[in-house]
Amino acid sequence: MRFRVNPKTGTGLGVLGFFVLIAAIGPWIAPYDPSAMGPDLLRPPSMRHPFGTTQTGQDVFSQILVGTRGVLVVGLVAGLIATVLSVVVGVTAGFLGGTADEVLSALSNVFLVVPALPLIIIVVSFLPDASDLVIALAISATGWAWGARVLRAQTLSLRQRDHVEAARATGEHTWRLIVFEVMPNLTAVIASGFVGTVIFAVLSEITLSFIGVANISNWNWGTVLFWAQNNQALAQGAWWWFVPAGLSIALLGTALSLINFGIDEFVNPRLRTSGRVRGEKGARTRAGFTPVVRTGGDRS
Repeated sequence: MRFRVNPKTGTGLGVLGFFVLIAAIGPWIAPYDPSAMGPDLLRPPSMRHPFGTTQTGQDVFSQILVGTRGVLVVGLVAGLIATVLSVVVGVTAGFLGGTADEVLSALSNVFLVVPALPLIIIVVSFLPDASDLVIALAISATGWAWGARVLRAQTLSLRQRDHVEAARATGEHTWRLIVFEVMPNLTAVIASGFVGTVIFAVLSEITLSFIGVANISNWNWGTVLFWAQNNQALAQGAWWWFVPAGLSIALLGTALSLINFGIDEFVNPRLRTSGRVRGEKGARTRAGFTPVVRTGGDRS
């Protein structure tokens, strides 16, 4: 219950839900074809074009609406695949131990030291048609190792708990011990890792599009920034060409970060306690109670 009523989490989920809605219906409600050229060249925001137009007359508002789907698809798909890989590798290594732990830990270490973004750029640049799904697969293949290390460390602690030992003593199979005794205690950690991976995937997708490595015919916020930068929108004073995409990226990143902060507070008792103490102090201050610092000489 604390997690659901956390104001940070509620705000983050609200903003994320808004972007998910736009991703679902954006192509249907877009007033224009994002690639269609029009007679209104490089016009500022107006009733006809809420976010203005490009120098070829394309509607920026339609580009933002249509491009939201690509950003979220890559982020969520990459986050889901990377999280599944991290759970399989990390929990298996931590629970089984021995040779399996050594092999899987070595595999995680290899992917940890590999520079993720340069490798993604190389992989995507060699593909003839880098679709959103291909980019999501490339990002997830390099984004699971850190989560696997965290889950391994948590599993090493959980596998020695009394309830796990009691279940093992009753003859439970290994897979049942992992699924029913260990995994429920890792839910918040897995959720936090998923959110972090989604943030990494979204930024990676936008970066690939902005530098022109991804297919620039597929609209997303990075593609909007790519064309704005190539056509020197800043030099021409066309702030409406790049500001909406930048604000969208900032809002989505903030929403995901707020969700992650909420998960951290739910997992970490210290954060919950400190937040509750600060709230109680603020309530006492608002009620008119002023804290008094007592010293050794005031005992008389």
